Amino acid sequence: MVDVELRHLLAMAAIVEEGTFGRAAGRLGYTQSTISQQVAALERSVGGALFERPGGPRPVRLTPLGTVVLEQGRELLTKARALSDAVDRFKAGGGRIDIGTFQSVSHVILPALIGRLRAEQPDCEIKLADMPAEVPEIGDLDLLFYDRPIEGDLEQLRLIDDPYLLVTQPGDLPDGPVALAMLDGRPMVGCHEACDQVWMGPAIAEAGARPEIVFRTPGNETILSMVRAGLGWAVLPRLAVYGADARADARLAVHALEPAPTRGIYLHWPASRTQSPLAKRAIEIAREIAAEISAS
Repeated sequence: MVDVELRHLLAMAAIVEEGTFGRAAGRLGYTQSTISQQVAALERSVGGALFERPGGPRPVRLTPLGTVVLEQGRELLTKARALSDAVDRFKAGGGRIDIGTFQSVSHVILPALIGRLRAEQPDCEIKLADMPAEVPEIGDLDLLFYDRPIEGDLEQLRLIDDPYLLVTQPGDLPDGPVALAMLDGRPMVGCHEACDQVWMGPAIAEAGARPEIVFRTPGNETILSMVRAGLGWAVLPRLAVYGADARADARLAVHALEPAPTRGIYLHWPASRTQSPLAKRAIEIAREIAAEISAS
């Protein structure tokens, strides 16, 4: 295999474009002897002369071998420049990031996160994966949002405390907090059982309430539509209510619960994998967004 250095190809290309060794040396900031040494090293590598040197002020010309080397060399230089640019973009926060997410985060935190990443790095590539309600595996993902800690070789950040709220029709209850015991016997629209069993089930049971689940659906918007239609009340995390803008909906009333079941929103990433600058920045932005939501 021919042993070629990029600096030798740069020198060769400069000589062809400038016409003489002297002008090429001036362009690259070398002495003429340095340029000559680089060409000589390249000629030894390819096993033949690359230039015909007529002498005097006349421009040098490529030999047939030189034409082949320069043609292939320019492709290498182009790829080397592309590599250098890609590395620079990566170090500045560009590149690709793969994020696992779920419904509440996808409606509230993730759009703001993507918008800010795009504003800072317009060429970055963002890939999203909608994660199952059961405990997900991070796999090849760079970041993973989930509503509880995940075991394994992972780092985690608790972004936000997300209390559950009661959503009813206006006038069903007086303004203000509602005791969990008030849900006893009430028709309720529920989320999928995996979520309810983890968060709401134990809290409602401890309060001595046994609501009647009249419909289950994993879609928060569908749940709220059923409440608007009068099918029943619903208990949803604050983040879901926030994302659906339910507080501003005159057809809905939102109440705090006492005691309030609260879940955490966690951001996970592999502990043993080197993070890219883009992933590090995404974590910083997610933290900022969570703080803004908590303060609202």
